[in-house]
Amino acid sequence: MKYLKTLLAAGAMSLASLPAFAQQDITWWDFLSGGDGVRMKALIERFNEEHPDIKINATTLEWGVPYYTKVRTSVAVGQGPDVMTYHLSRMPLGLEENVLDVISDDDLATAGLSKDDFFPAAIAAASDAEGNLHAVPFDIHSIVLYINKSYFKGSRFLDDEGNLTGIESLADFEEALALAKENGSETPVSYATADDGSTYRVFFTLLKQQGGELITDGEVLAGDNLDKAANAIEIMTNWHKQGWQPEQAEYPASVALFTSGKSAFHMNGVWEVPTLVDMSSKGTLGFDWGAVQIPTLLGTTATWADSHAFAIPTGKEMSPEKRAAVMTAIGWMEKNSISWASAGHIPAYKPVATSDEFGQMEPNATYSSLADTAVYDPRSPIAGVASPVYDATINIISPAMHGYLEPAQAAQQVKDELQSKIQ
Repeated sequence: MKYLKTLLAAGAMSLASLPAFAQQDITWWDFLSGGDGVRMKALIERFNEEHPDIKINATTLEWGVPYYTKVRTSVAVGQGPDVMTYHLSRMPLGLEENVLDVISDDDLATAGLSKDDFFPAAIAAASDAEGNLHAVPFDIHSIVLYINKSYFKGSRFLDDEGNLTGIESLADFEEALALAKENGSETPVSYATADDGSTYRVFFTLLKQQGGELITDGEVLAGDNLDKAANAIEIMTNWHKQGWQPEQAEYPASVALFTSGKSAFHMNGVWEVPTLVDMSSKGTLGFDWGAVQIPTLLGTTATWADSHAFAIPTGKEMSPEKRAAVMTAIGWMEKNSISWASAGHIPAYKPVATSDEFGQMEPNATYSSLADTAVYDPRSPIAGVASPVYDATINIISPAMHGYLEPAQAAQQVKDELQSKIQ
């Protein structure tokens, strides 16, 4: 008995001398609310369940300027998170502020990823001028054209399968708007004409479809880009004059115009797809709908886009084990992004975007072609979400298209206003 007690005591001492189970805790920040927030929380919960050795401790902060200000100040004092969500359109400002660490090829390998796994436009937007990666793209989200098919039955704008067809120019699109008006549409194309983000995305798409550039080499609307900007504003102004778009519509009102059946088209982000899918499944929508890539109206196929991405802040000491855990989490999120796609997004990770499962997800699969022609905001600290570019849109472009400024005058004011912001 004494021998047994001695043996047990020795065994206990031996076990006590073994290293303790080391769980890696990851401090995670995001700005995701609404449906995006619900989906991300579910992904984090699944990750934590499947990885007992890693725990993501997530905090959701206020979207926009407050979030990016918090990132900047926290990094400055070495108190940033281990990983954070980041808009790729904010990448230039993040690089200027030196808040984004480099993510190396070895980091990607730890995550089971490589740059070739992602769409080139997203990787380019996530990289600096030297090609160093500073974030891992999670999705591509763009504006798309939502369609109420009831206004086009029997017309040349629907094919035999009920798909939108025959819009290959601005003249075609405006013909469709006029037809929808004749068929009883109150506002044939709705978007948030009193909202900086929505108005900017339509304007930027029209500018890029002319081959235009907003900012080149630190100059705003250089050369003939000024005329192209004026033309984009003139097009939007004409839609207003014709009564085809709503007057000073806030974001919720613009969505309601479409979901209530008053608008034949709706230009908005892919993030409204879940709203329409849900209403359609409940039988509360009242019409057959679809969503497609913004048609090529002005000669060049291009659509405003941005990406949610994962980034690692600079200035915070991180052990190799912690960094490996962070990259493991990022890799897992990418490989499980099919559930994120249900929010309307296109996965930036091509193995998911080209999977059979995503191919059956509609209307996402229909408009996913835009991933190859997506255009991101200019590589400038004054561009991107919640930036001076958005301010200029609501203060200059929106009043112009409502008749308070001539398009050429508005384009010049945009140029002058934004040029003054560039150091």
